[in-house]
Amino acid sequence: MARRTEAGETGNAADGVYFGLMSGTSMDGVDGVAVQFTEGRPPVVLGEAHVGFSEGLREALFALQAPGENELEREALAANALATRYAVCCHELASMNGYSAAKVRAIGVHGQTVRHRPEKGYTRQINNPALLAEMTNIDIVADFRSRDVAAGGQGAPLVPAFHATIFGSKNETRVVCNLGGISNITVLSAGGGVHGFDCGPANALLDEWAHRHLNRPFDEGGHFASQGQVNRPLLNALLDEPFFEQRPPKSTGRDLFNPAWLDAKLAGFDAVSPADVQATLVALTAVTVAREIERHASDCRAVYVCGGGARNPVLMSAIQQALADTGVTGVPVMTTDALGVPPQQVEALAFAWLAMRCMARATGNVAAVTGAAGERVLGAIYPR
Repeated sequence: MARRTEAGETGNAADGVYFGLMSGTSMDGVDGVAVQFTEGRPPVVLGEAHVGFSEGLREALFALQAPGENELEREALAANALATRYAVCCHELASMNGYSAAKVRAIGVHGQTVRHRPEKGYTRQINNPALLAEMTNIDIVADFRSRDVAAGGQGAPLVPAFHATIFGSKNETRVVCNLGGISNITVLSAGGGVHGFDCGPANALLDEWAHRHLNRPFDEGGHFASQGQVNRPLLNALLDEPFFEQRPPKSTGRDLFNPAWLDAKLAGFDAVSPADVQATLVALTAVTVAREIERHASDCRAVYVCGGGARNPVLMSAIQQALADTGVTGVPVMTTDALGVPPQQVEALAFAWLAMRCMARATGNVAAVTGAAGERVLGAIYPR
């Protein structure tokens, strides 16, 4: 479908400037990007912003990960607070680029996952997109995962279709690895095939342990982990989890990999030092990612990492070593900077892209990835 632009040129009906917002399972804040989409051209990032969450909001979001009293009201209040932080991020993006609301086609906002149970037919990303539309006066596209789940899919990961669009190569197989609260990989085959799934925990457990023992939100630069040694018996206990042996399609979240899971695995390992536990959690992420790459993409030529874990050199080195240990040698591990997209922008950019696809009534999922009955248009639109 084509449209006539103000300049008199013909373009895709969904072309224009979009904002993408992503607050992931690390729950440290919201990343936002402003993106120009033009049919036939790569997306152009015009600006980025990060807005942190208050300690009270983080605690409220963590509390909603498990059943508790008065959940409906607590979720609604947290959703309102989230929408306010999303609006602040949008205003920062608009201010730095000099955009009025009229110049932005739509905002794609993922929302905050608090429950993910596709095996029970639901996934829950809290948000108040109606309130965000009121505060920004811009069309909002939200609730991307529900349609895929309704079609029998996992609702995750949703980014592989986007990864294929901007990172794929006809000449070689590539792996894109997102290290957020949960790790996931996208396999982009040289022949054009796209596969992807969650591998296991990443920053969710690393951040939890750092918070307990450093009273900090995360282990900056992997310094805490670098002071410890991998405890092999503990690593084997952590790896003794059925999810790691499941075949794709598969997805997971804090419903499984949470503090209670970690504490249960640590039973009997009281003598292991906190730094050694942190080093072993790094190894857990590295080994589970490397094993899945060996199983499903042993012919890959490179692994490109995005997400918060890309800033952890200890974790990056551990993945490189784990790949070699599995027999996948000569495969460099680097960030998506090498492909022209800074790692902290990738997921927010993906949800701007999904919003653009929704506005164009184009599909956004890959059924082979999620297990859905077919490709679907993803997202619900809340008009300005």
